[in-house]
Amino acid sequence: MKMKTNRRSVFKKAGLAIAAAFGVGRGVSKAAPAKKEVLKESIVKHNDVPLFSGGVKHGNTLYIAGKGAHFEGDIKAHTDHVLKELEKELVKHGSSMEKVLKVNVYLHDLEDYHGMNEVYRGRFGDSPPVRTTVAVYGGVPGDSLVEIDCIAALD
Repeated sequence: MKMKTNRRSVFKKAGLAIAAAFGVGRGVSKAAPAKKEVLKESIVKHNDVPLFSGGVKHGNTLYIAGKGAHFEGDIKAHTDHVLKELEKELVKHGSSMEKVLKVNVYLHDLEDYHGMNEVYRGRFGDSPPVRTTVAVYGGVPGDSLVEIDCIAALD
């Protein structure tokens, strides 16, 4: 039994030391959690009922919903349009393409991957964001060949 007590004591002390190193514990004031700020002008409604937000700020982070291209054109034209729309939203809300942390790319057809990459390349500066690219079964909503959403820093 004594061995268990000693081992517990060692683990407890180690845990307290780690917590102290990260400023967790008694006497440390915690800042109020950041509140979610829905970008009111970006709320999409269906039958006058809010369906989703086109953008949300939370702390120093900006989340932009997927943008599509709803016109006739090829993957390059659609990708260019979508990236320009994302950039407008980012700048409008205090960020930029260089501050994008994460991008999700949804392709109507995986065969468009290389064409999308030709237009995408270099649009986020020298340090591109983390990216996930998938082909969507059944296609992207609204007949767009590509939809892109992103998460960006605001600081």
